Amino acid sequence: MADDALILGHRNSEWTGLGPILEEDIAFSSMAQDKIGHAQALYAILHEEFGEPSPDKLVYDRDEKKFRCCHLTEMPNGEYDFSLVRHFFFDHAELCRYKLLEQSSQKRLAALAKKIRGELKYHVMHADTWLKKLAKADEESRSRILSSVKIVYPLALGIFEKSKWEDELMKKEIFRGEETLQKEWMRSIQPVLEESEIKLPNGKIQPAYGGRKGEHTGHLKPLLEEMREVYKLDPDAEW
Repeated sequence: MADDALILGHRNSEWTGLGPILEEDIAFSSMAQDKIGHAQALYAILHEEFGEPSPDKLVYDRDEKKFRCCHLTEMPNGEYDFSLVRHFFFDHAELCRYKLLEQSSQKRLAALAKKIRGELKYHVMHADTWLKKLAKADEESRSRILSSVKIVYPLALGIFEKSKWEDELMKKEIFRGEETLQKEWMRSIQPVLEESEIKLPNGKIQPAYGGRKGEHTGHLKPLLEEMREVYKLDPDAEW
């Protein structure tokens, strides 16, 4: 969860100064800030509750193969339609995930979920508004959105890749599982897709799995190198 938020937060930050209109430039920058804040809070729980290294160490000193983000988050931004559709699929999944986590037996995570869910509500509202608007704008706009849905959907299914700790998380009532989450996600996105007259790809779809096991696309390493560029100049510096 923390790696997903960090990496997509970095990708969203790349729209700063490049958004198609000023409002979208600001919106993606704001959402990037939120997601990096979510990542920091989750890394802090890992550090303070479970003895993992500090947030800075987890972010700046891990090899890319030790990251557990899904492939969807690490893909380059591409054109605005790709980033928007990714934003739509991912943030609906995040909102559903944090709703489920409000009931987690891990009390600190449950408390954080309640706080983060309030922010994600606005992320989802933003994604829904623009998806519906652009899906019904003109022929080119609709064609771009439909094309991106076909590309992004298999990547989005990778969000729900199960980890080897799935059964333990469910047994201890920390999380209800990725299958439950995926069903909640489908119920969440379907009304928006129907209003936008968008149909998901038919047939057998191969989800983009591997990220949860440290098997990544070639896009993650360059992203991490860019993100760490200043840190690597002097890892012992205090900010």
